[in-house]
Amino acid sequence: MLSRLAGVVVPVFGRLTVTTETGAAPPAGSIVIANHTSLSDPAVVLAALRRLGADPVVLAAAGLWRIPVLGRVLTWEGHIPVHRHNPRAAQALRDAQAALAAGRSVLLYPEGGLPHRKGVREAPPRPFHPGLFHLARSTGAQVVPLGQAGARALASGSPLEQVARLLTAPLRRPRLHVHVGAPLYVGSEQAQALALAGSALTRAWCAAARRLGAPVVPGSPCLPGSGGTDAEVG
Repeated sequence: MLSRLAGVVVPVFGRLTVTTETGAAPPAGSIVIANHTSLSDPAVVLAALRRLGADPVVLAAAGLWRIPVLGRVLTWEGHIPVHRHNPRAAQALRDAQAALAAGRSVLLYPEGGLPHRKGVREAPPRPFHPGLFHLARSTGAQVVPLGQAGARALASGSPLEQVARLLTAPLRRPRLHVHVGAPLYVGSEQAQALALAGSALTRAWCAAARRLGAPVVPGSPCLPGSGGTDAEVG
């Protein structure tokens, strides 16, 4: 339901394009990692994955389950609440392991929360929390990097700015792009695994930012330019 809803709503608010490095959806039973830049990017990511034919289980902040209706939908669809800094945090790992064992793909945001910065400029992914490593090591699942750019034009800044951007988005219809990289195995050593996954996600984000010609923060590891030759979907 959430993926279907995202697939309908996101094109109203922006112009979404999707490219893949392999020309295929993330494999079943893989861990999809995405960069997290705004409150709007989960919808963008789900809409892109639905366009590829994928409907992942999402690991999301437990607070979303307290929202009326949404919480019930999240539970019904099998999405997984993450209780950060809480003894129940380990349950999210067990639930994600079970979803992968059942052949479902799992979507998570390895950076954790949202960045504390202003403006709509794109920035590379921040350092990862170790949860990704523990999940990949315990299951042997492949990791699929998914980079997205443009979502900050839908919702970023102060609460007032976020509301203003969201309300005007159907008129502006900003460009949004998602790039799905090739699956990889991250290995059994934590520091190296997180570095490998971080580099892969940064490359996927760079591909998305270049596709849009999006402005990036100073010092970013890539610059906007040509869109590249990866396969476009839809």
